Amino acid sequence: MNQCTLPSLEISIYEDAYIFAPNLHSMGLMTTRDFENYFSLFNLMDSFVKAPDLLIYLRASIPTLVNHIQKRGRDYEESIRIDYLKRLNERYEAWVSTYDKGKLLIVDIDNNHFNENQEDLGKIIQSIDSEIHGLF
Repeated sequence: MNQCTLPSLEISIYEDAYIFAPNLHSMGLMTTRDFENYFSLFNLMDSFVKAPDLLIYLRASIPTLVNHIQKRGRDYEESIRIDYLKRLNERYEAWVSTYDKGKLLIVDIDNNHFNENQEDLGKIIQSIDSEIHGLF
């Protein structure tokens, strides 16, 4: 039985529009015309979608990202290059620094092992409660 009641997304529409699509465009894997069309469609969708009550950004360094990729053992992730991860990480940091759609909680994953440590998970849950409900 799944005890999590919060919806979970690996990639949000915001990340796709502000991180992945621009990255594909800058790498020459998406034409300018396609990128502009995509972003116009995103802006239309964004006007109809309510922003999340709380955006949780899991911040991690490149070594931590590589470690997590290796632990997951997904075949399609094995060929991800370090320079690609660096570009994505830079885009994430730039986007998060300007995020203005609502509340934002940044969790430093380099120093938090919530998937293995109940105390770390408890700290995150407490931070989420504090952000959403104003608890301290």
